[in-house]
This record gives sequence, C-alpha cells and structure tokens, in this order.
Amino acid sequence: MTSLGRYADVRRIPGLTPLLVTGVVARLGSGMTPLALLLLVQAATGRYADASLAVGLYALAGVSISPVIGRLADRLGPSPVLLGTAVAHAMALTALVIAVHGGSALLVICAVAAAVGATYPPLTAVIRGACNRLTAPTTGWERLRATVLAADTALYEVVFVIGPLLVGAFGAIASPAVALLAAAGVTLAGTTLVACSAAMRAQRARASRVRTGGLGPLRLPGFTVLLGCVGALGAGFGAVSVAVPAYAAGHSGSDSVALAGLLLAVWGLGSAVGGLWYGAWPPRAPLHRQLAWLLGCVALSLAALAVVPGPRALGAALVLGGGVIAPCLTVYISLVGRIVPTDMLTEAHTWIATVPVAANAVGGAAAGTLVDKPGGVPWAFVLAGVMVAAAAVTAAWPFGPITRADTEAVISTGPSDGSPSICNSPRR
Repeated sequence: MTSLGRYADVRRIPGLTPLLVTGVVARLGSGMTPLALLLLVQAATGRYADASLAVGLYALAGVSISPVIGRLADRLGPSPVLLGTAVAHAMALTALVIAVHGGSALLVICAVAAAVGATYPPLTAVIRGACNRLTAPTTGWERLRATVLAADTALYEVVFVIGPLLVGAFGAIASPAVALLAAAGVTLAGTTLVACSAAMRAQRARASRVRTGGLGPLRLPGFTVLLGCVGALGAGFGAVSVAVPAYAAGHSGSDSVALAGLLLAVWGLGSAVGGLWYGAWPPRAPLHRQLAWLLGCVALSLAALAVVPGPRALGAALVLGGGVIAPCLTVYISLVGRIVPTDMLTEAHTWIATVPVAANAVGGAAAGTLVDKPGGVPWAFVLAGVMVAAAAVTAAWPFGPITRADTEAVISTGPSDGSPSICNSPRR
C-alpha cells in the first residue's frame, strides 16, 4: 500500500473523519490555555515562578480528577461526560479571568486555576479510545491503526501550532485574558460537536457493560512503567514551555509574547509534519524499540536548545527537533491500545493524556525557578533533555515491563500496526 493510499483508506473508516476534524476544534483550547494562563499570571504578579505555580496546579488538578472522569466515560458512554465537563470548564475559565483582573490573592488564583484543570473534558482520551475501537480486529481496519493514530497525533499537534499563535495574536491586540475567554468558547463549542458525533454516540451501549474497579489499568506493570516514561516526556516539554517564553523575553523585550507564541508554534509545526511522515511510512521495528529510540532523539533535541545563538536558530532547532515528537506520541499511544484491555481503554488513555500534563507542570515549575535567575534559561533546556533521557533509558531496558508487555501482546494477538512479530525478529 502506498503512503497516500494509507491516508485515503483512513478516510473510508465510518465516522472517523468527522471525529478527527471536530477533535481539532475541540482541543484547540488546550493549546491556548497553558501559555495564556502563564502570561496572564506573570503579568499580574511579575514572577514566572508564581505563574508556573498556577499552571502547575491547573495541571495537577487535571491529572487527579481526569482518570475518574475517564472511568465514568467508560461506564456511562463519553457523550454525557463530555457535555457536562465542557460547561463546567467554560465557567471555570471565566471565573479565572475575573479572579486575576479583580486583584485576587495568588492563593485564590491558584485555586481557580486548579478548578480549570479539574473540569477539562477528557477529549484526547475518548478520541484515542474511539480510534482504537474503530480499528479493532473485528472492524476489518486493524491494519490502519498506526496510520489512524498518527493522523490524530499530527492533527493534535496542529492545536499546538495554532494555539500559541492565537495567544500571541491576542497578546498583541488585546490581552491573555481574552485568549482564555476564547479558549473557553472554542472548547465548549468543539466538545459539543465531538459529543454529538456518531462515533461517540455509538459507544454508549458497549460502555454500559464496563465494570472496571480498583486501580484499573494501573495494575498492569507494562502500562505503569510506560506511564512513567510518558510523564518524563511531559516534564521535559513543560520545562521547554517555560524556558521558551523566558528566552523570548530576554531577546525581544516588548514583543516577547508574540515571539514566544511563534516559537512554540513552529515547534508544534515540526511535530505535525513528523507525525504525518510516520503515518505514511510506519517503521516495522517493534513498538517498544521504536519508543526507546524516539525518546532518545527527543532528549537530544531538547538539550541542544541550550546552545542555540539566537531566536532564529532556536526556531530552526525547534522545527527540526519537533519532527520526532509526534512519532513518539503515536508509538506510546499504539502501545496503550495493544497492552490494555478494551474495557479499560478510555481510563487508560485518560491517564496517558493527563499524567504528561501534570508532569508538564512539574517540569515547568522546575524551569520557572531556573529562568528567574541570571543565565538560567540554558540550564532549563538541559534539564528538559535530562528528564527525557531518563525515560529513554527506561524504555530501552531489554527485559523491562514495557518490552515484556509488548512482546506478550504480539505473541498472543500478532502485530496490529504493520510491525513484524517479535518472535520472528532476526534480533531475537
């Protein structure tokens, strides 16, 4: 099958194309909110450390509540859960803007920011879960799973191209507060479209039979270690998301908001292109091996940002380094679909979607303490690379839980993404 033929076949999967398109609209707010929140609180307090704290609590609240919301979506079906959280999230974002402009104390601002994170709809989890279900073995589309997930990942990266650009534009013509209100509106409208889509409504009857309890997917060793690697990746991204605006502030003065948005946007653009390339030509190496190599490449790309000489060079480095991000995301999403039982899938994808957000906050908070000090921005980039390098080493462990889980899944079900069976690999 040719590369274009794979994407042409993806369009033939019933209900998938509308889901992916509306998913981009719905998740646009997630590309706007962290940067807009960071800039809004920094402008109000004058400190990146305070702003990073607010963003951190926003993310940590999300990771604490979202798995519970994901389990509800598995049991009740995704549509009612999406609609309820979308309304609550829009109200929380509006309250946050009021709190900041009303001169509230930092403690109040942080509490409202936590409410914003706790109410974010589980969009990525339910969309990825739907992608796995639409490419299940019984559908006849299983051979396209890697391409479908790559397409969704690439489209999701578009969110992180458009989102920061919009924040930069709002910062230039209005304020970060207006960007947050826009994020509230687009999330509410887009989530409503996703919730009412045929792919979401069709899951209701199946989801009603789910009876997952206890730790759910967290009792699977391979999933837990994979989650740790994904968290380290998110922490690295969080450090970069704080270091880049600080870098922009040190190089452009009054135009720092627009420059920060542009730099983060080109980072997402490189990732989107890399994701499309991966979907067109998915490698045939085992997924756990792909994950280790890709994490290593991401680590190198982040650490290299510490030595770039200027904004143009930083932008070029972000574009090139971003090319391995979406393939890395696609691989670990594919691993989740392979090693986690179907009746835990939405909850598992919720963990995979929210733990990086929480880790992003931790990495951002750590970077925030560095960039407030003279000469701290390069060290924030180095910190990002070291955190992701630790994940690469863990994923590369030959007899580790990720390798064992992937191997056992391939032996029991066969490869589902075009990769060869591990038991037949010449390296085994």
